[in-house]
Amino acid sequence: MNRARLWRRGMDHASAWLPALMMVLFALATWWLVRSAPQYDTAPASAAASRDPDYFMRQFSVRTFDPSGRLKSEVIGAEGHHYPATDLLQVQKPRIRSFDEQGRPTVATADRAVAKGDGSEVELFGNARVVRDEAPRPDGAPTPRLEFIGDYLHTFVDDKRVQSDKPVELRRGRDVFTGDAFSYDERSGVGELTGRVRGTLPPR
Repeated sequence: MNRARLWRRGMDHASAWLPALMMVLFALATWWLVRSAPQYDTAPASAAASRDPDYFMRQFSVRTFDPSGRLKSEVIGAEGHHYPATDLLQVQKPRIRSFDEQGRPTVATADRAVAKGDGSEVELFGNARVVRDEAPRPDGAPTPRLEFIGDYLHTFVDDKRVQSDKPVELRRGRDVFTGDAFSYDERSGVGELTGRVRGTLPPR
């Protein structure tokens, strides 16, 4: 089995959770800016140009629910700061959980996250990891545990793209795929590992 087929096989399963992750990351940025942004009367020009944060939160947890009351996502952070000069939201120790229709979670963690104010882009830095535990498919067949691991992950929410110019590792059950760089386009369903690409498939 060549590298292209190995990678295509892994991305068939990765596509199930990447859109959900991007939606939750988008919710993180937009919720914070809408709910937490302070109201101003007339701010001086010097304040607008300041590179200091205009507000922050500590030890926060945000949950979103669907109309029936089912938990859709949960965002937990140790600390967050919004910088008006760049309109960036920085979160320390983010932990993001999203749930599918059956209530099965996908969990994303990192040392730090940076999101644009409009929620169009989110970057995860340091020990970035996305995990979906083993679970049965609707037809009863098992879906192996899936992990996406790297030091950097850049998500383009509007374009539904995820990429990294750093080494990444994709684990599907006992199968492991690695590469020096990674890109995935959810709209086309095309994923690509470049650089030194390797795949390990232990015997079943």
